[in-house]
Amino acid sequence: MDLSNVIAVRTNKTVYRDGDKCIKVFHEGFSKADILNEALNLARVEETGLPVPKLLAVTMVEGEWAIVYEYVEGKTLSQLMREDPSRKDEYLSLMVDLQLQVQAKTCPMLNRLKEKMNRKISATKLDATTRYDLHTRLEAMPNHTHVCHGDFCPSNIVITPDGRAYILDWSHVTQGNASADAARTYLLFWLQGDTESAEKYLDLFCRKSDTKKQYVQKWMPIVAASQSVKGNEKERELLLSWVSVVDYQ
Repeated sequence: MDLSNVIAVRTNKTVYRDGDKCIKVFHEGFSKADILNEALNLARVEETGLPVPKLLAVTMVEGEWAIVYEYVEGKTLSQLMREDPSRKDEYLSLMVDLQLQVQAKTCPMLNRLKEKMNRKISATKLDATTRYDLHTRLEAMPNHTHVCHGDFCPSNIVITPDGRAYILDWSHVTQGNASADAARTYLLFWLQGDTESAEKYLDLFCRKSDTKKQYVQKWMPIVAASQSVKGNEKERELLLSWVSVVDYQ
């Protein structure tokens, strides 16, 4: 494998391009189980027919675990938004259409969103009363089985030169409530300081999916708490500021 062409560097992992393949190499800090689960997630989502890179192999590279998948030529939506801000609303609309395409699928073997969120809320440093309230709110939310990407944002969508869209990074995918996934996307925009896009995204999602905005907003404290166990300290502080948000009526 040729590891000379680095195309992305993330915390404890590096992505290389080798011809028509991508090689994601996991460094110290990743468990074998999490890496194998990410590969399994991609394989399962691929079987739904969604536009995703094909899983090619799970292997070892210089003593480290790696996932090999199809390289998709193109630009991310985030790149396109930066290059042509005048089309940002158009790209946001395309992004929502793709998210709804994902959420229209079911994949019964995926992990369940509620179970994952309950575990994460338990792992926070929030006081017992707040954790209890969040667990109670989560359990009261409707149970659904939609495919939920878990990190759906412009940087995880690639548009090829001929206009096809591919969705990347399925490490966080679960099955569950689509509005929880929308709340996560809203918070991702918000964490980046792009509150204008966050609000436009939420309006588009609710209109296109015929979902009450207040319903998505009810998920936000729950999603923020569950996401606060990872990331840097600044992000944790920002997410935890959402936990005490009064329920929208």
